[in-house]
Amino acid sequence: QVQLVESGGGLVQAGGSLRLSCAASASGRTFRSYAMGWFRQAPGKEREFVAAINCSGSSIYYADSVKGRFTISRENAENTVYVQMNSLKPEDTALYYCALREWGTGSYYALEYDYWGQGTQVTVSS
Repeated sequence: QVQLVESGGGLVQAGGSLRLSCAASASGRTFRSYAMGWFRQAPGKEREFVAAINCSGSSIYYADSVKGRFTISRENAENTVYVQMNSLKPEDTALYYCALREWGTGSYYALEYDYWGQGTQVTVSS
């Protein structure tokens, strides 16, 4: 069983930055075998892909809406994945989830992830 706990959300003005963290309960050896992703869901909208990183960190994907502003990274020794969010916009307001895929390569598709955190709220004011 894997547990994921997100942190780092909050209220920020447009143009500001936040860094989200996701800590996994999996052992260090297990965590480094799996891809991780970040997704978000705004009220009244479907959950959408934000970013993904493969098990080694050598392959990274971003949604077009965040490319150039968000950076995903991971620290396998700490069982943690991060997303640095810069130049935030009001449309980035959402509940942000991290997810673990029991496969080495990342994916754009939520259904291909096996474990999910509870989410952390990000609110960007205009």
